[in-house]
Amino acid sequence: MTSPISLTQGTGSSAVVDHCQVCGSEDLRSALFLGYMPPVNQMRTVGARPHEQPAYPAELLYCNNCELVQIGLVVDPAVLFPPDYPYTSGTTKILHENFAELHAESAEILGLGEGDLIVDIGSNDGTLLSKFQAGGFRVHGIEPTDAADLAVAAGIPTLKAFINAGSAAEVRAEVGPARVVTAANCFAHIEDIHAVVEAILSLMDDDGVFISESHYLIGLLDTVQYDTVYHEHLRYYSLVSIRHLLEMNGLEVIHAKRIPTHGGSIRVYAARKGTREVLPSVGEILEDERARGPMPDQLAEFHRRTAASKIGLLEMIAGIKADGHRIVGISAPSRASTLVTYTGIDEEMMDSVLEISGSRKIGKYLPGTLIPVVEEQVLFDEQPEYALMLAWHIGEELAPKLRAKGYRGKFIIPLPEPKII
Repeated sequence: MTSPISLTQGTGSSAVVDHCQVCGSEDLRSALFLGYMPPVNQMRTVGARPHEQPAYPAELLYCNNCELVQIGLVVDPAVLFPPDYPYTSGTTKILHENFAELHAESAEILGLGEGDLIVDIGSNDGTLLSKFQAGGFRVHGIEPTDAADLAVAAGIPTLKAFINAGSAAEVRAEVGPARVVTAANCFAHIEDIHAVVEAILSLMDDDGVFISESHYLIGLLDTVQYDTVYHEHLRYYSLVSIRHLLEMNGLEVIHAKRIPTHGGSIRVYAARKGTREVLPSVGEILEDERARGPMPDQLAEFHRRTAASKIGLLEMIAGIKADGHRIVGISAPSRASTLVTYTGIDEEMMDSVLEISGSRKIGKYLPGTLIPVVEEQVLFDEQPEYALMLAWHIGEELAPKLRAKGYRGKFIIPLPEPKII
């Protein structure tokens, strides 16, 4: 099965979405437009003169047929995921905890045995696979960026490639069929999604299980996470829409669970239809989604709250700057680029963005701005009066740590509604 949208990788091209990425329906409606966004992981070196850079429209579309919410423009993955892709999953405590929990949960639910093979798609630096490896499982990753080199250095076998029929065949020929294939925070990022599912199926044993973790649309709407809208994220799944995608490819959802990663995600287990028992969690989440009312109404309310949040944040910043106070940003996740671009925050409003020592983003500008990313120590040495939590979704984890290390100023939490703590 071929997806309606597919690009020739490496050409720098883009494609307007006029058919649903999953079901092919032309019955799409615009739900939100955030303006034109730069690629969130193309960061220029501090001191470099401004030069022409691409910017792509960031629009959410809703499919009236299968209820998928999706980005309105697909950009060449070679642009979005350059070899020097700066994100590494091992730098966040909540991901370590989540992946350890995934290992324990899946081993119990699926009855996994020592020596079973786990293959991770978009395996990044191998953090997820390291949890399974420590539990006695065989592991193998497929990762297109230089993060694959970090995984290999840590003893995680990894093929440096995008997932497709060829890379799947290469891994299966080398290590055999997998009992479990995982895709954590990347299953919504890959174009030609039906071809991806076919590649995943080719990796799986007959009784194998595919486990995905993706941003959960319902959590996104509830907490006004417009900042998760950027071009890496092609699709925003509810359980209804991801089940539709999987069923189109002969897979059946057997378990689902809401998890806290990335500000609210959903973990979905799927097996070939009829091979495994469907657990009650599936029906429970589907019923919860139905009880919320029509999705178009939910999206309209999300649009309204997004605009109100932007206006409120700018009014708050204007007051702080009028009083002569300094503002820095805390952390530079990809979502920070969307928030800054959509609200129009620039170097006149925010002096810098702080990252922990060793981050590959230090010494770069936040995309589309002249706001430099600098070491976190600035926060304690210079004590700026306000710190804007750009990684607000893990603010409860970050704020106590920064207080304990000596920061005495105030934190700005931008979403769901701007507030100062």
